[in-house]
Amino acid sequence: MAPVPDEVDEEAAERVVVVGAGFGGLAAARALADAPVEVTVVDQRNHHTFQPLLYQVATAGLDVDDICYTTRGIFHRQRNARAMQTRVTGVDFDAQLVRTGEGPPLPYDHLILAVGAVTADFGVPGVVEHAFGLKAAAEAMEIRSHVLRRFELAERTDDGARRSSATTIVIVGGGPTGVEMSGGFAELIDKPLRRDFPHLDADRARVILVEGRDRLLPSFAPVLGDKAKARLARMGVEVRLSTQVASVESDAVTFADGTKIGTDTVVWAAGVVANPLARSLGLETTGAGRLVVDRQLRIPGRSNVYAIGDVAAAMLEDGALVPQVAPGAIQAGRYVARLIAAEVAGADGGGHEVEPFRYRDKGSMATIGRNAAVVELPVGPKITGFPGWVAWLGLHLIMLVGFRNRANVLVNWAWNYLTYDRGSRLIIEPDDDAG
Repeated sequence: MAPVPDEVDEEAAERVVVVGAGFGGLAAARALADAPVEVTVVDQRNHHTFQPLLYQVATAGLDVDDICYTTRGIFHRQRNARAMQTRVTGVDFDAQLVRTGEGPPLPYDHLILAVGAVTADFGVPGVVEHAFGLKAAAEAMEIRSHVLRRFELAERTDDGARRSSATTIVIVGGGPTGVEMSGGFAELIDKPLRRDFPHLDADRARVILVEGRDRLLPSFAPVLGDKAKARLARMGVEVRLSTQVASVESDAVTFADGTKIGTDTVVWAAGVVANPLARSLGLETTGAGRLVVDRQLRIPGRSNVYAIGDVAAAMLEDGALVPQVAPGAIQAGRYVARLIAAEVAGADGGGHEVEPFRYRDKGSMATIGRNAAVVELPVGPKITGFPGWVAWLGLHLIMLVGFRNRANVLVNWAWNYLTYDRGSRLIIEPDDDAG
C-alpha cells in the first residue's frame, strides 16, 4: 500500500486515487480534505496548468510558471493527500489497482478518472505532423518559440515568399481559444514585434482565423460572435467563416475549396477529444471517446469508479452532455468528493439515494484583446467591451492556483497594459534553421 502521511490513520483510511491534476482532479482531492481517506493524485506532469491562460504564454503575454503550479506544492497543507508524477498505463478494475509506467501499481478503494482531453485532429491530413495544439504548457512554449524564430528567419531572408510564409499565422477553430489566440497574436505583432523587427514590414504579417461554421463563438449568442468578429477585424485579423481545412503541410494550409495559404505556423484549436487513456480501459465510451457514466458520475457496473470533467460523458437534464469547460469539471469533482465522503461515513447507504449530479451553467466568456471581451451569463444582459474585459480579468485571477501566480499575472497584465509590451519574448528551444 502506498505510504500515508503521519496524520492519517492508515488502517482506517480508505484509499482514493485521483488520475489527473486538472481542474476536476484538484477539486475532488481538495474537497476530500476533511474526509477519513488517503488521497493520491496521479498525473504524468508534476504541475497543474491553468489552461484558460495557455494562449497568453503562446503569445508572449505571460511566463509559463505564471500559470503552472507544482502539484506537490498544492497539497503541502492537506494532511491526507499527496501527489505523484507518473504515467497511468491502465487499470485492473477487479483487483482495484491503477497501473503506472514506473513502480508498483496503486491500490484503491475509490477511483476518480479526471484525465481530461487532447486536441482533436478530426482526421485532417497533416494536423498531427505540422500543426500545434494548445492543451499543455510545453505546447504553449513551443508555439511562442516557433513564432519568434519565424520572425527571426523572415528578417534575414531576401525571399519574399519565404518571408510571407514565416510571418503568416493561421489559427483553426473559432471558439474561445481560437478567438483569444488570434487577438493575442495580433497584439503581439502590432506593438512588440513591430519594435523588435524594425526592418520587417509588420503590416504584411498576417493572422488568419478559420472557422468551419458560419460564425465565431458558436456556443455563445450570435450577437457576441458578431462583435468578436468585428473587433478582430479592426485588429487586423482575417476571419474566414464557413471554411473547412483539407490538409496541413509544413509550409502551407489547404482548404476544402482548393485554395492554399503559405504559412509556417498553424495552431489547431478546432476541438478536443477525450484523453486516449479512456478508450484503453475497456469501458464504454462515446464516439468522441468520453467515458459513459450514470447520473452520479459512476462508471456503470463499477460503483467505486467515477469519471469527471472532459473525459466524462455526463448528461444534462435535457440529454445534452455537460460542456467540456473548467466549471463543469470543478463542479463534478466536488460532487464526487461528497459522494465518497458520504459513503465512507456510511451516510448514504451505498450511494444509491444521493441526488444526481446537476451542472450549473455560470456563463461563458472570451477575451478578444485589449479592453475587449464578451461575457454571456445564464440570466441578465450580455457584457461586452471594457466591462467584459474587466470581468474576464477578475475571474481568471480568482481561479488561478497560488498567491504568487496571481500576483505575477496581475503585475504582468498591468505592465502589458501600460507599456503595450510583452515581456516573455524568449526563444527557449534551439532553432533547427540556425546556422
